[in-house]
Amino acid sequence: MKIALGADHAGYELKNRVKQYLQQKGIEVQDEGTQTGDSVDYPDFARLVAHDVSESRADWGILVCGSGIGMAMSANKVAGIRAVNASNEQEAQLSREHNNANVLTLGARLLRDEEAMAIVDKWLATPFAGGRHERRVEKMAGLDRERDRQSGDRENSAAGKR
Repeated sequence: MKIALGADHAGYELKNRVKQYLQQKGIEVQDEGTQTGDSVDYPDFARLVAHDVSESRADWGILVCGSGIGMAMSANKVAGIRAVNASNEQEAQLSREHNNANVLTLGARLLRDEEAMAIVDKWLATPFAGGRHERRVEKMAGLDRERDRQSGDRENSAAGKR
């Protein structure tokens, strides 16, 4: 298993602790940064990790910012990504079981280290339930395809006006 990991300045310390925790479990980690507390823009790191997952360079992704919210919103803009901002183990479990979440986001300002690691453990250990949930996950993928078609239509329309 390979996990892409990323954070902004607010999340880099927790990201580093998650990285060490995962590596101690024998999990390969691809660290996409940041490595300092210097101010950076979270969408840049969400994009890197989301593309690692969507392009199969990593099995799953974990992103950390102050709240986890901005990272989830940004990652979910990438086709094929189902990012969840989980603040407890039950949310982590349900996101995997029901939604087949492939990116987990964490809020460094909201979680103690023990809580964050428990959420990571639960998320990684929970399989997708499939069954009736498969249809719903496929409908989410359909929304990606719909967005891509609309984007292509706008580009073609703009090109025709030139």
